Amino acid sequence: MAIIGGLDIHRRQLTFDYVDMATGGVVRGRVAPGDRPHLAAWLTRFAGVEDVSFAVEAGTGWRYVAEEMRRAGVRPELAQPADTAVLRGPRRKAKTDRADAKLLRDALAAGRIPQCYVPPSHVLECRALLEAYQDLRREHTAWIQRIHAVLFHHGVPAVPAGELSADTRRRQALQAAHPHLSPAAQTQVRIAADMLDVTEGHLDELRRQVLRRSRQLRGARMLTQTIYGVGPITALALCCWLGGANRFSASRKAVRFAGLDITVRSSDTKRSPGRLSRQGPSVLRWCLYEAGKTSARTGAPDHDYYLSVKERINGKRATLSQARRIVRHACHLLDALGDDAFTFVPHTAPARLAARRTHTLPTAA
Repeated sequence: MAIIGGLDIHRRQLTFDYVDMATGGVVRGRVAPGDRPHLAAWLTRFAGVEDVSFAVEAGTGWRYVAEEMRRAGVRPELAQPADTAVLRGPRRKAKTDRADAKLLRDALAAGRIPQCYVPPSHVLECRALLEAYQDLRREHTAWIQRIHAVLFHHGVPAVPAGELSADTRRRQALQAAHPHLSPAAQTQVRIAADMLDVTEGHLDELRRQVLRRSRQLRGARMLTQTIYGVGPITALALCCWLGGANRFSASRKAVRFAGLDITVRSSDTKRSPGRLSRQGPSVLRWCLYEAGKTSARTGAPDHDYYLSVKERINGKRATLSQARRIVRHACHLLDALGDDAFTFVPHTAPARLAARRTHTLPTAA
């Protein structure tokens, strides 16, 4: 390589540290403000230079940095943030942007960059849609909980949770509760109801987009038709975060990536053992937990396994165990597809329900 460097991403500036391998000269500095136009202007200095490579941590902002580097002919090397922190070792000095950029440069020069998998751009778009969908679902639940809290605070007769989920029944229930509320509480409930209307409108539009993309991706369609309890949204999440050629060397690594593995280490007495790591994409864990709960149905192929774990421990642990089984099964199926999981296929009529509900999951390890 002619030039090797590290780039630390910050909201206000980009700190760089690179070395010219031919002359041995080291250049350090900052690109401020750290936006796309200023980065593109800074990258013009490498025009016509061959073999330029920069290491970047795969944190917030890596996408536009990597895109601008590729456009300028610079090869970006994405590093896992957690594994990069391990390379840093125990802190003996203050952690600064310049130190992080130098660490990335040295790791790239030594060939020790912990590579981060980067899917195609259309898969990144699907990830963004799924994250937005989860945010809206959380906001929808939060506004309903606020309404319940106000009603309970003023002694209004209990309103079933389902009554506040549908627009027509929600208006009727709140109208019946109106005489029992103070003027300020009426304002609270009215604002919450309006926010629910707006959120539900965006949810419907976003859900249609997610379902359309799930039907178009080969891997998502296969998972929907193969694994019991995996719907289009869960299948799209599995495909976007677990798909790709040689993505995981073992299915247990996929479970760890999803944050469903059990932690065995803790710092002194700050955390008891036996808890979930909760690392990785929260959207994937949310979808997998909902998919695991479907095994509680009496007609589920793995209902006996679910009941055995529930009787031995509890229902939550049984749901998590089933979610891990779903991850393992999906990992094997997506590994067989490789990069073909991200290819588009023409949308056809969905397969019959009976055809997609006959598959059972492999026995848990």
